[in-house]
Amino acid sequence: MSPRPRRSYDQYCSAARALDTVGDRWTLLIVRELLAGPRRYTDLHADLPGVSTDVLASRLKDMEREGLTTRRRLPPPGAAYVYELTERGSGLLPVLEALGAWGARELGERRPTDAVRAHWSALPLRRALREAGAGEGVVEVRLEEGTFHLYTGDGESDSGHGPVYGDGPAPGGPDARLVLDSGTCAAVCRGELGLREAVREGRVDVTGEGTVAKALREA
Repeated sequence: MSPRPRRSYDQYCSAARALDTVGDRWTLLIVRELLAGPRRYTDLHADLPGVSTDVLASRLKDMEREGLTTRRRLPPPGAAYVYELTERGSGLLPVLEALGAWGARELGERRPTDAVRAHWSALPLRRALREAGAGEGVVEVRLEEGTFHLYTGDGESDSGHGPVYGDGPAPGGPDARLVLDSGTCAAVCRGELGLREAVREGRVDVTGEGTVAKALREA
């Protein structure tokens, strides 16, 4: 199959050039998933409900051609191919964070048709932790939908050399563990409720002895 022709706005403008590369449907959401680190095709497909296999394969090929991702084979016993962001692809983190902040008011109440994954709250909660002045560390988040962990602060993960978040409990234990219900999480992600306020009101249970946990408990 020959690669599809690249579409362009043909405008000498940095925003237009950026959209030439990442403006296709699903591209930025694939980046969102790969901010967790290397992912197999099947994992990406499972966490991008609504995308067809053909479209996902096409987008991944486009992203590799544009230098946003790479594809490599895991050593045995894994022996599966994984996709991961390049430094250029990781540079889209602040774009996704800004886009998420801009779109927070569009969330509203969850619709019956809305898919949900616990880790989709990682970037909004990461922003909320920064706004709360929680400092740098590894934070484990437990929701009804599942558990994930994220890295906050201005450390290595911000520079594109490591994952920004990941599914499951934090490896080696977190600096702070947050337990909250879906309604509280949604309110924080929408910007209607500050994280410090949620802790004070008892809507977020904070455990751990790291600097992040201590900063939140001092709220």
